This record gives sequence, C-alpha cells and structure tokens, in this order.
Amino acid sequence: MQLTPDDIVVFTLAGWKINATIVNTWIVMALLVGVSMLVTRNLRADVPPNRWRTALEVIVKMIQGQIEEVARSSARHVMYFSGTLFLFIALSNLMLVIPGFSPPTSSLSTTVALALSVLVAVPVFGIATGGVGSYLKTFVQPSVIMLPFNIIGEFSRGISLAIRLYGNIMSGAVIAAILLTVAPFFFPVVMDLLGLLTGMIQAYIFAMLATVYISSATAEPDPSLPKHEDKP
Repeated sequence: MQLTPDDIVVFTLAGWKINATIVNTWIVMALLVGVSMLVTRNLRADVPPNRWRTALEVIVKMIQGQIEEVARSSARHVMYFSGTLFLFIALSNLMLVIPGFSPPTSSLSTTVALALSVLVAVPVFGIATGGVGSYLKTFVQPSVIMLPFNIIGEFSRGISLAIRLYGNIMSGAVIAAILLTVAPFFFPVVMDLLGLLTGMIQAYIFAMLATVYISSATAEPDPSLPKHEDKP
C-alpha cells in the first residue's frame, strides 16, 4: 500500500521522475483555473448570472465573510491568498473519492510547500502594510528580550501548519487502510464520507490560520493602549 503519492512515479521527463504528487497537483490547479475561466468568461454587468456564476459568487462571499470575521478589517488583500489555499486544499481532499487519485495534500512535500508559502506571505503582507521598520518592531515587542522567542515562534508556525495538515490527512489514510482489512465491503463508503468531512475541515482550518497569522502581521497598533515615550 502506498501511503504517499511521492512514491508513485508516473513518467520520466528529461531524466526527472515525475511522481503522482506533481501530476495530481497539476490536475487540481487545472481544474481550479479551468472552472474559474468557464464560469467568468461572460462576467459583465449586462449579462444575467447563471447558476454556475451564482454558485461561484456564493463561495467567494462565504470565504470573504469568514476572513473578514477573523481579520476585523478589509479582507480583500487577504482573500486572494487564503481563499486560494482553501480552494486548493478542499478540492484536493474532495477528489479523494476518485479511484486511483492520491490527494497531493497527502504528501509531506506539498504540505511543507503550502506552509512555506504562508511563512513567506506573513512578512510580505506585514511589510506591504506598515513598512519594513514597523514589521521588524513586532519582533521586539513587548521587550527586546523576546526577540529570539518571536523569531522561533515565526518559524514554528510554518512547521506546525505543515505537520497539522499532513498528519490529519495521513491519519485518515492509515485508519482507512486498517478498517479495509477488517471489513472491506462496508467501511469504504463510511471512510470516504469521513475523509471528505475531515478534508473540508482541514482546508478551513489551514486557511483560517493563515489569515490569523497575516492579520496579526498587518494589524495596526491598538490606540487604546498606552504609548511609551522615550525619555531624553
């Protein structure tokens, strides 16, 4: 039994082994881009919306509403990033029901890549919002003594995100494999439904955690807090 799509080599290109993780990632990306292009190809004010466009707008509004509740501010600058993370992870996990398809999120390399993207996005959004100086000051708050701890905490976020997503997806695969050896005719349907539910929850948690980290880096100082003035 293959527990990770990294071990499945689909084809070789110029001496490089292209495994199932890469191929399935391309498939998910192509589906997301293709569906978006088909639904929005006639996106004009004079064209009445069809049911597909309405469904897409509902999904976008739901994502934006969830992000606004977390960010407590305009969520448009975060929605593109966190929303894309949610759609990619959710679609990858939903395609688990397709026979022979191994979700790219069941690969540690994919979850690490997603976590690294969040790790890079946090300082990028923070610097873009308040500047380099304002972002660097967050590492010495509330005191300079906290500098090494804040740096460690910044990197531990990425590690926790990767392990959290990978661990939950792989735990579901292991449990399914164990149950299939016990009752192969009954548990597949139950495990597929449980896998879909778990996959959607993990996509939501991952996207919301990314939003929380970005919002904390872009948040403005609370005006109600006392300001410390430097004494001459």
